[in-house]
Amino acid sequence: MIHRTICALAIGVFSVTATAQDFDPNYTGTYSIIGLDPVAGELGMAVQSKAFAVGNRTMTGKGGLVVVAHQASSNPMYGAMAIQLLQAGMTPKDALDQIVRSDAQSDRRQVAILDIQGRTAAWTGGGASEWKGHTCGTNYCAQGNTLAGPAVVERMARSFETSKGPLVDRLVTALDAAQAEGGDSRGSQGAAVTIFKPLAGAAGFSDRMIDLRVDDSRAPLVELRRLVDIYWSGQLITEGNSRINAGDADVGMKMLLAARDKSPANDNAWMALASGYLKLGKKADALAALAKAIALNPSVRRQAQRNTNFTTLKEDPQFVAMTRE
Repeated sequence: MIHRTICALAIGVFSVTATAQDFDPNYTGTYSIIGLDPVAGELGMAVQSKAFAVGNRTMTGKGGLVVVAHQASSNPMYGAMAIQLLQAGMTPKDALDQIVRSDAQSDRRQVAILDIQGRTAAWTGGGASEWKGHTCGTNYCAQGNTLAGPAVVERMARSFETSKGPLVDRLVTALDAAQAEGGDSRGSQGAAVTIFKPLAGAAGFSDRMIDLRVDDSRAPLVELRRLVDIYWSGQLITEGNSRINAGDADVGMKMLLAARDKSPANDNAWMALASGYLKLGKKADALAALAKAIALNPSVRRQAQRNTNFTTLKEDPQFVAMTRE
């Protein structure tokens, strides 16, 4: 259900429109989408807003269980309680109903819950700022408030329903589609995307497989996409090096080239490419790639001197001149 309510506040002889953001300095007028990739076992959320650091207070998740969007007058309690109630066996709908009933200020909230089974529940309080609304479909919920109009949420939903590929890319693409319809009516500032999966985070000790944030930017979605590309570039570097070391040089080099193309300004990708070329005996190509890495990041000179992958070049005059500090 989409709720539309305007509250009038009388002060003396003047009448003005009061909204939740008038009373909450951290009000997150925003649009977001939560999604599930049931094959990969990933849950995620992407968000954009004319609000500073929007990613730090609008999402909660637990890999293998649930992801929760809590925005408008955001209260992370919704996320923490949803995790506890779903772990106790409740459905997203039952959990959300119980939390809303227990919250005296629920009228100011906008919340959506999606669990690992694809079950959804959403709430848009009448006190959230116009335009506001939500829609849930198979494996997603799209929601927003303080929007240019209903087409913002509709385009997010349609984008997710028709897109393919990794969940993180689908979520960010949905934000782009929403922005094309006007997005947050106040403009753009912050954006974020997080993917939750059990033991998929750093060293296997976290469920945050991807956690990228743009806190303050004139073009946050452009910057968020750049960060996602750097993430994929890093994944390709790891896999490409693994393939080369395992003797599958052709596939490995294709991955390293793809890493470079995914993020051309990533000096790590050029360093990996230089190392790959050298392992294949292509010294000229290796030195050219290394020169590009140094041009992007002069500190690579010091790294290259100490990197054992370049041991065979230690006495090479071009290498020595290139890496001289």
